[in-house]
Amino acid sequence: QVQLVESGGGLVQAGGSLRLSCAASGSIFSINVMGWYRQAPGKQRELVARLFSGGYINYADSVKGRFTISRDNAKNTVYLQMNSLEPEDTAVYYCYVDRLSGRSWGQGTQVTVSS
Repeated sequence: QVQLVESGGGLVQAGGSLRLSCAASGSIFSINVMGWYRQAPGKQRELVARLFSGGYINYADSVKGRFTISRDNAKNTVYLQMNSLEPEDTAVYYCYVDRLSGRSWGQGTQVTVSS
């Protein structure tokens, strides 16, 4: 089992920046992918960014050039640096990890971008 604890959400004005953190503990040795989804009110959860253990990275088209995902292996933490935030980025952001045994989710952190 993997436990994920997120932090870093909040309220920011359009054009501002936030950095989300997600610290993993437990059975972290078998993690293949770490990443972030988000869910806005009334919308489906969507993939924002993911980082594979081999270093490959995916971004949603809507965040390319603005968001950066990274990982600190020593701290077992994945980060999402979000720059040039837009009101459309307002959502609950969920950290997740994929292992052979399945997917684990964080509790979610609210990001609100005011216009």
